[in-house]
Amino acid sequence: MRRIIIFDTTLRDGEQSPGASLNRAEKVEIARQLARLGVDVIEAGFPIASPDDFEAVRAVANEVRDVIVCGLARTLDADIERAAASLEKAAKPRLHVFCATSAIHRQFKLRKAKEEIIRMTVEGVRKARQYVDDVEFSPEDATRTEPDFLAQVVAAAIDAGATTINIPDTVGYAVPEQFTELIGYLLKNVPNIPKAAISVHCHNDLGLAVANSLAAVKAGAAQVECTINGLGERAGNAALEEVVMALRTRADYFNCTTGIDTRRILATSRLVSSLTGLHVQRNKAIVGENAFAHEAGIHQDGVLKERTTYEIMRPEDVGFSASQFVLGKHSGRHAFRERVRALGYNLTDEQLESAFARFKQLADRKKEVFDDDIEALIEEELAVTVAKEFVLESLHTSSGTTTTPTATVRLRRADGEVIEDAAIGDGPVDATYRTIERITGISARLTDYRIRAVTSGKEALGEVSLEIESEGQRVRGRAISTDIIEGSAIAYLKAINRLISLRRAGGKKDQRAPSP
Repeated sequence: MRRIIIFDTTLRDGEQSPGASLNRAEKVEIARQLARLGVDVIEAGFPIASPDDFEAVRAVANEVRDVIVCGLARTLDADIERAAASLEKAAKPRLHVFCATSAIHRQFKLRKAKEEIIRMTVEGVRKARQYVDDVEFSPEDATRTEPDFLAQVVAAAIDAGATTINIPDTVGYAVPEQFTELIGYLLKNVPNIPKAAISVHCHNDLGLAVANSLAAVKAGAAQVECTINGLGERAGNAALEEVVMALRTRADYFNCTTGIDTRRILATSRLVSSLTGLHVQRNKAIVGENAFAHEAGIHQDGVLKERTTYEIMRPEDVGFSASQFVLGKHSGRHAFRERVRALGYNLTDEQLESAFARFKQLADRKKEVFDDDIEALIEEELAVTVAKEFVLESLHTSSGTTTTPTATVRLRRADGEVIEDAAIGDGPVDATYRTIERITGISARLTDYRIRAVTSGKEALGEVSLEIESEGQRVRGRAISTDIIEGSAIAYLKAINRLISLRRAGGKKDQRAPSP
């Protein structure tokens, strides 16, 4: 199998996404993660663009030693000198020079004749070779360049010393069949093409960046330039995660592999999303929240019986813990039964059928049915009433980099008694939970804790959902608040109250299945 070189340009082209901006420390953090992910080349920036970009490229070059670090430059002496200076300390430096070649760019942007474009290309590549042995050349807007002229430019760049020739679809104009033909044309009509690796850099203006990149690989390209989450100018670039997983999943067709540790894809995606502030859409391939989520009953039933019926990849292979079954109005009995069992309940067939009927009624009114909703249905089925044994009266927490996290909690019991206590912890939430344990006298282990934003903006509502285990019983709690610490406390108290109600019910403890 051919090994495809993965050239990541998240820190250069990805950062050019409108709304995305990374400082030097953030670039270094992403570069470290990209190295762990296993990319072959990191394009760290465009050093001539600004002093900060120069310093960022230099910092990445100093930090990442096992990956090729690349700096971008036009075929101008000042650009190349600046990029070379930023890579002085790099263990594996690459200079990437580019010059526009299409008729529209020659006429309106550069105002240069074809002969001048070839001269600029040769001089730029030769200049770069004075500093490094690894030089990549890109004929900008290659897919709108006359094929015969493009072949002349590519041949001249290789003769001048370019070791990688990148064919960019700069404005996302190509379609897969055309791109395949272009790569084939160059392989056939550039005599010295075996001396250089063919690379592709596709933009997503028509939503074809990944398709075009894969078509080029099939045609013989050795390197794909891409970004995490498909970030980039305008509609973005080819998404690294989609290219890599397509090559892996369809190895039977492409007969290619990469050096990417795919289990780190999700973590890398979330890091980039967090630092750039550009969120991944729910239905984004590979890394979207819905990528391995199923709601349709037929799909859920199929996956439960045999995963490959509706999943062509394992969620674990890209970093998810497991497939997710979203319970809603399209869900069936099989998925509902599995969720009930996962929550720790063991119902009779009659109880399960009754609870499922009520679940369907609820699902018709809600987009998504949460575990709290299901537990409430089951507890009603088991005739367990959740009493408010403890209610939060007040909460005060203090924490900081030089302060031991402390929580003071006041609870009101059902009989009216008010109890107040305090404790310290690893953080404000941990301190709050320790205090609640002291007041209620119930010791529990937190087995699941999740926070998600329900609304947007500075005063967004946050939802806290959690699960606790005590003496073999597992219960859940959920709360919504603009204050995540308060929400965490209320959710924990709801779980404690549910636990107390189950124990008081007597005989209901044996309704719980062994912990999964």
